[in-house]
Amino acid sequence: MLEPSHNNELPVIPGKRYFTIGEVAELCAVKAHVLRYWEQEFPQLSPVKRRGNRRYYQRADVITIRQIRSLLYDQGYTIGGAKQKLSSSEAKDDTSQYKQLIRQMITELEEVLDVLNAPVR
Repeated sequence: MLEPSHNNELPVIPGKRYFTIGEVAELCAVKAHVLRYWEQEFPQLSPVKRRGNRRYYQRADVITIRQIRSLLYDQGYTIGGAKQKLSSSEAKDDTSQYKQLIRQMITELEEVLDVLNAPVR
């Protein structure tokens, strides 16, 4: 599993439609059992469940999980406090999610630029 680096940088979210619980665990630097627990605690998390009760998360779920992770691990909120923060109107206006999206887009665009600037063989 990928651990966050010293500056809390998480890996770039790939441009896929669905992610397995293992992929989300790596993208968000939390263990799978933590994700299952958070699903019980946070109504905002509701991955699609398919045959065999396998979970499939969408990009919005991954972003929400990263926001929950930030509230709990980086900002020191309790589960109850994080629930309130996410369900309040502040969560909709919270700029940290937008900043995270912008950082993600910049990283993805830089990767595209690297591919475009690579020498043709």
